[in-house]
Amino acid sequence: MLYLQHAFDLSDEEVVWQWVENPYWQVFTGETYLQTEPPIDPSSLTRWRKQLGEAGIEELLAETIEAAKRAGVIKASSVKRVIVDTTVMEKAIAHPTDSRLLEGCREHLVKAAARHGLKLRQNYNREAPPLALQIGRYAHAKQFKRMRKALRTLRSRVGRVMRDVERQAGQVGDSGHAALLELVARTKRILSQKPKDKNKLYALHAPEVECLAKGQARIPYEFGVKVSITTTHKEGLVVGMRSMPGNPYDGHTLAEALEQAAILSDTKPEVVIVDRGYKGVAVDGVKIYHPGLRRGITRTLRAR
Repeated sequence: MLYLQHAFDLSDEEVVWQWVENPYWQVFTGETYLQTEPPIDPSSLTRWRKQLGEAGIEELLAETIEAAKRAGVIKASSVKRVIVDTTVMEKAIAHPTDSRLLEGCREHLVKAAARHGLKLRQNYNREAPPLALQIGRYAHAKQFKRMRKALRTLRSRVGRVMRDVERQAGQVGDSGHAALLELVARTKRILSQKPKDKNKLYALHAPEVECLAKGQARIPYEFGVKVSITTTHKEGLVVGMRSMPGNPYDGHTLAEALEQAAILSDTKPEVVIVDRGYKGVAVDGVKIYHPGLRRGITRTLRAR
């Protein structure tokens, strides 16, 4: 079910209901007779993914590689020559403008206070949302002086709500106290961060999101986590994939990517092809080729 979901880019609900309508999917998942009822509750997919973790996903990938070998899609020697590259796994977050982040903090604080029975002096439910929209209009019209003034006002409103919640956090029971303090800490982080700061918070619900420069004119920046992908050179089958939090230099991720590919496929890569982002790195027992390399490039290698 997880394979089908990612192959067709479907949500948990969509993949379950399309499974009911598609007999080919039912055969793929091992059914013998046509089923007319959903096999699982869609919410159980989320819990199952959390239980799998990194080790479970690697086992699924290893089984995919073994299935490809049994079907003759790749040879056992195909993993000896691989391509390694990094990309950005984008997170499903809104573009992180200051006004949007601040308004999101205020909304979460007000809802958390209501959930725990805390009485706020003011929640700014009427004033803050139009103010956040107005900040965007000022920015679009390039009226930056007005935009900064409105942003200061919104920042002060969010700070008042945050301090009010923080003062009353002691009244909350143990079950919700830690979550409330975590929300207050993230709000403080958003209130204090500056444009040139490193390790900024780009999403209140996803603190792991990072800003990664792609160097493309159309999309100069992407928000997510860096991912290393290893594929066979000839067939293009994925034999390794791992997230690399912290936006490390590409060359520092190469040894880890090759080690994962060797473990999952039971074959150690001997030749790896990379882009210029890996220039200057060396791995014992592995020949590394990248664009612009002249020494050691034979006619046979160029033809491949």
